[in-house]
This record gives sequence, C-alpha cells and structure tokens, in this order.
Amino acid sequence: MERLREQVQSLEADNARLRTHLASDDAIKQLLTKIQQLETEKDELIAKSIRPSGPAEEYTERFAEMENELADLGTLHVAGLQLHTGTTVRRALRNIKELCAQFLGAQQFAIYIATDDRTSLVPIAVEGLSQKEARQFMVDDGIVFAAFVENHVRVDASDPSTGSVDAPAAVIPIAMAGHAVGAIAVFRTLPQKVSFTSVDHELFKLLAAQAAPALVNARLFSDAGRRVPGAQAFIDQED
Repeated sequence: MERLREQVQSLEADNARLRTHLASDDAIKQLLTKIQQLETEKDELIAKSIRPSGPAEEYTERFAEMENELADLGTLHVAGLQLHTGTTVRRALRNIKELCAQFLGAQQFAIYIATDDRTSLVPIAVEGLSQKEARQFMVDDGIVFAAFVENHVRVDASDPSTGSVDAPAAVIPIAMAGHAVGAIAVFRTLPQKVSFTSVDHELFKLLAAQAAPALVNARLFSDAGRRVPGAQAFIDQED
C-alpha cells in the first residue's frame, strides 16, 4: 500500500513537471497567441455583421436616391397631366400659373406670347406683379426676348429669390412644332427657394415643350364649341 502511494505521488510530480514544461514551451505560447487572435477577429466579424457599413451603407444611399428619383418622376407626371386638363385658354393659363407657383416656387412671373411679326412679346398672364411691371419685351430687349429668339432655356446661376424683371431667375421659351411662340419668365422665386434643383430643370423642359400646345389646344377646343370632332374629322388626315 505504501509502495502504491509513493508511485501515485511520483506520477503527480511528473505530471506537474510536464504541465510546467508545456506552459513554458514556445510552440504552446504561439498556439495560445494564435487562438487569441482568431477570437479577436471573430468578435470583429460579428460586430461588422450587426453594424451596417461599407456596401450596406452604399445600398442605403442608393435606395434613398431611387426614392428621390421616383418622387421626381411622380412630380413630372402630375405636372404633365395638369398642363393638358384645361379646356379653355383661361383654365390652361391657370394650370401653367399653378405649376410655376407650386412646383417651381415662383413668386413673380409672367407668360408671354409673341406678336404675329415676332418683334415683341406680350404678357398674357402675370403673377406677383402688375401687367405694367411685367411689360412688353421688344427686339433685343433683355434676357427674356433673347431666350425667346434662341428658343433655349436661360437660368441665372445666382439665388433665384433675388431675381428681377431685368435679371430674371429663369426664362423658358414655349414652343410649338419646334418654333418658339412665347416664353415664361420666372422673375423671382419665394424667399425660401434659393436654388433650382434637377427636377426644376426637368420641369423647365416640360413647360418648354408642352405649355404652348396646351394653350393652342385649349383655344381650338373653345373655338369648336367645346365639342370633340367626330370620327370622320380624323380619317385620312395628314400632318
């Protein structure tokens, strides 16, 4: 029995020496160090999977951009529909004025139509200023007439809320069949509207292409007694 006890004690001593040796061995130290590094990397990966970063943030930003683009398209769609709901010239002018005020934030603006000889632009509707202040523009008379002649939208790069009749914030020529027949002059926007956005520029294009046809169609419809022509009127018609 005593001999067995001595053997157990000897084995325990050998085991203790072996544990001491293993703990001090460089290979074991390196292994423990590597395990600690892997644990640290695992924790970092877990943290990244929980917290959005990198591609996740880019996806979120792109999603927000797509939402804004869809909202802009919705705005343009509504504006286009509104332009063509007028069945009288007065209603068509009112629609254009509402688009300028509500969508562009225009405070002072006027709608002009060219005279038959195209030597002057006559204001047919004004908002935020008097007919006299809007005045008639003649040949070589400022930016409004120049934009009409060029048939090209002109936008002042400065703050549109500080514009004036002599220095309008934007001038949009309105065309029919590719030829300018008038212009919309946004002289000044509301104080909070300090710049034009990308959707504003798209609205400029929409007004340039659709405002004149809306006015002409409303006038023709009124002249026809507000009656839609019959089928025969559309048969074998040429451009």
